[in-house]
Amino acid sequence: MGKLGFSLMGSYLGYQAQNLILGEDDRPQRQSRFRQKASRRVREELGALKGPAMKLGQLLSMQDNILPEETLAELANLQMHAPAMHASLARAQFKSALGKYPEELFREFDPEPFAAASLGQVHRAITLDGEKVAVKIQYPAIRSAIENDFKLLRSATIPTRLTGHLPSALLDEIQRGLLEETDYVREADNLYFFRKGLGGLDYVTVPRAYRELSTDRVLTMSFVEGGSFADFLKRKPSQTLRNLVGYRLLEMFEVQARVLKSLHADQHPGNYIFQPDGRIGLIDFGCVKRLSIDVLELRRWYRDRAWRESDAAARQFLTMIYGNAVPFARARKILPMLERMMDIMRPQGSKSEVVIDYRDSAGRKPELKEAVREYTIQVLRDKLINPEFAFIMRADMGLHHLLRELNAHVNLTKLWEGFGDGPAGAHPF
Repeated sequence: MGKLGFSLMGSYLGYQAQNLILGEDDRPQRQSRFRQKASRRVREELGALKGPAMKLGQLLSMQDNILPEETLAELANLQMHAPAMHASLARAQFKSALGKYPEELFREFDPEPFAAASLGQVHRAITLDGEKVAVKIQYPAIRSAIENDFKLLRSATIPTRLTGHLPSALLDEIQRGLLEETDYVREADNLYFFRKGLGGLDYVTVPRAYRELSTDRVLTMSFVEGGSFADFLKRKPSQTLRNLVGYRLLEMFEVQARVLKSLHADQHPGNYIFQPDGRIGLIDFGCVKRLSIDVLELRRWYRDRAWRESDAAARQFLTMIYGNAVPFARARKILPMLERMMDIMRPQGSKSEVVIDYRDSAGRKPELKEAVREYTIQVLRDKLINPEFAFIMRADMGLHHLLRELNAHVNLTKLWEGFGDGPAGAHPF
């Protein structure tokens, strides 16, 4: 990472020197070339490092309100197309996990992976019974690599942890979530849980785990047909279809939060598969966040701004968010910022329906963007980070990135009415 930083610094200085020598002529083209070259270098290095570094790249690939298009395009490759293991190494990994080589357990097995991500790569195969499956093989020693990365991260962040601006509990939560992703037995359990829990949504497909062909380092799943998110957009779907898919993505999220009280917490585009008719496959359940909060209750607080009623009410609301980890006098500093964001998203007393609209600039209201920026600064400055929300925010960020890319228009009021609670106010996360 240090080498990458110095390399990018050198490239930037070279780019600025070119601007001084060559002047303003062709400056936009030079800027675009510099961004493309620098972004490619970042993508290659993060892809080679895998583990937490590559997870960071995937997270950055969804920051479309911050990063330029050239950078987003390069980093998007980390969602499914990281450097893969050599075929002989993948074969050895498979045997070390299951005791036999792939060709002994499958009728057909493609040695070339069709997807490679931060912790493992995925191969097409056909079982002895003739069923199409996807076989995920974990990279060697990835768990110890994650543990070592976090040891280095803790050393590098000692000053911010001592001041309390970066809670140790936040690093613990992120490390816990990443290490859970290396346990494919746990992921098989998650597949069963979500396959059953989302079974009432007939447009959703969650893979089935083949436990007899799985271990903690190899996971065999039913193959989900369809294309990538990029492929879906290349077909130039109609606005009606975009809106339908947007509604379904939000409905899936609501069912997870309200009914299952568990979120698929790695909702980047590479973990979705789309059919031309709007059906959706949801894959990669290594990272799941079990919710300890009541989403509907929290949403009602946001709708009514009930913390205004008294200090006791404000204390009750903030306890829902922070427990007793943050003193009340400090925690209440976020309330004015929350009110500002809620007033922008849905003015109190408004009778209009709540709509999320990414078809134009309405999905990126400048005043909301500025309010979110100021809220983030306030949280960091006053040490108001709640580690419990780390993966909830990650899931929400991925969901809204997809909605922005879709340019979707969704009536949230109608969605919430489908759950029987009517106009429930702004989205809680």
